[in-house]
Amino acid sequence: MVNPSSSVPRLVVAAPSSGSGKTTVATGLMAAFAARGLAVSPHKVGPDYIDPGYHTLATGRPGRNLDAYLCGPELVGPLFAHGARGCDLAVVEGVMGLYDGAAGEGELASTAQVAKVLRAPVVLVVDASSQSRSVAALVHGFASWDPEVRIGGVILNKVGSDRHEALLREALDASGVPVLGVLRRAPQVDTPSRHLGLVPVAERRGAAVEAVAAMAAQVEAGCDLEALAGLARGAGPLACAPWEPPVVSGGTRPVVAVAGGAAFTFSYAEHAELLTAAGAEVVTFDPLRDEALPEGTAGLVIGGGFPEVYAGELSANEPLRRAVGELARSGAPVAAECAGLLYLCRELDGLPMCGVLDASARMSERLTLGYRDAVAVGDSVLAPAGTRMRGHEFHRTVVEPGAGAAPAWGVRAPERRVEGFVQRGVHASYLHTHWASEPGVARRFVERCRTS
Repeated sequence: MVNPSSSVPRLVVAAPSSGSGKTTVATGLMAAFAARGLAVSPHKVGPDYIDPGYHTLATGRPGRNLDAYLCGPELVGPLFAHGARGCDLAVVEGVMGLYDGAAGEGELASTAQVAKVLRAPVVLVVDASSQSRSVAALVHGFASWDPEVRIGGVILNKVGSDRHEALLREALDASGVPVLGVLRRAPQVDTPSRHLGLVPVAERRGAAVEAVAAMAAQVEAGCDLEALAGLARGAGPLACAPWEPPVVSGGTRPVVAVAGGAAFTFSYAEHAELLTAAGAEVVTFDPLRDEALPEGTAGLVIGGGFPEVYAGELSANEPLRRAVGELARSGAPVAAECAGLLYLCRELDGLPMCGVLDASARMSERLTLGYRDAVAVGDSVLAPAGTRMRGHEFHRTVVEPGAGAAPAWGVRAPERRVEGFVQRGVHASYLHTHWASEPGVARRFVERCRTS
C-alpha cells in the first residue's frame, strides 16, 4: 500500500557541525534503502544544489531542497509532501550544524527548524575521531537544547577500533539516545571538492556512481537499517496538503529552453514543474555540446553552475553563443542566475561569452556567500517592480558592468546595494531564487514567451 505523503516515514540526518559526515551517511542511507526495493524520497535542507545530485543518483528520484528562508517555513511541509508522494521512506540531509541557520535570524532555515516542521526524528552523525567519554556530553547538549527537536539516535563516524567503539557506547549508555550505527575510519569516499564544494554528479557520473555505491556499502555494514526504518516510522503526521504548481490552461505551449549539462547543474526541480504547469514545453540543452538552441525556442532559462571551469569550451561553441545573443536581442524572455549571468557577459576571464550584457566577468579570491532579501527595482520578464523575493548568493566571481545598466534587484543585506541586470527581455542576476515562493514568476515568464 502506498503511503500518503502526509504520513511517509522520514528521518532527518544532522550533525553538530559541517564535516562530520552527514552527506556520506544521508546519501548512503538513501542508496541502501533503495537497494532494498524501497521508494526513497531524497531531500536537502538549505539552498545546496550539489548534494541533491548525489541524492538523485542514490534513489532514482529528483533531489529536492527544503529551504525555510527562500520559501518560508509554511512551504517546507507542502514541498516535502509533494516530493515524497508515493514513497515508502524519506531521508532529509541537514545543513551545517543542527541548530545553525540564517545569520542573525535565530532558528530560521536551520535543520532543527525543518525537523520540527516535518515532525521528523533526527539522527545525529558525530565525528568521534578525537573523543571518547566527551561524546556523551556533546550528544546530551544537542538533545536537550531544544525539547521540540527529537534526536532519535546517533551514528558514530570515524571510529578507530573496537576499544574506541566500546568506550563511546559505554559513555552514551546513560544518555538515553541509542547508537544506531558505527562507521570506522576508512579511506575517504571519492567525492572530490573544489572552490564551491563537491564536484557535481554531471561532471563525473561514472565516478559518482561508484562513490554512492561506496557510501551505501559503508552504511549497510555499519548501521542498523531496521532500527533506522523503525525510527522513521515514528514520525508524526503532517497536517498539510502537498504543494502543487498552479496550472494555466489554454493558449499555445511555447518552448522554454533550459540550460543543462556539466556547466549548468544548479536548478531546483520545482522550476521546470512550474514552467510546465504555466503552459511551457520545457526542453533541456547542453551549452557545451549543442550548437543550436532547441527548435522553436521562445524563452531561455540559464541557471547556476560552473561556467568558469568550462569557460574555454563554452567560448569555443561560437554557434550557440551567437544563437543566444540573437534570441536575447530579439526581445525574447531570458532568465539567468549566477553562472547564467556570467555566460551572458561580454567575456569571462578574458574569453568571449555571449555578449548579451555589456559586462565582463572574472574569477576572484573572495567568496560571496549568504541569504539575501531583495526587491525588484523595475518591471522585468520575471516580476513587476516592487516584488519582494529572497535569494541566495554563492560565488567566487566578480562582474564589472558597463555604463547605464539597469539593475534587477535592490538588496537589503548584508549592505544596501543594487544587483543584476534588466535589459529588454533579459533578467540576469547573481541571486539564486526558488520560484515556488512566488509562482507568479513562472507564469509571467511563460506568458511573455507567448507574446514576445
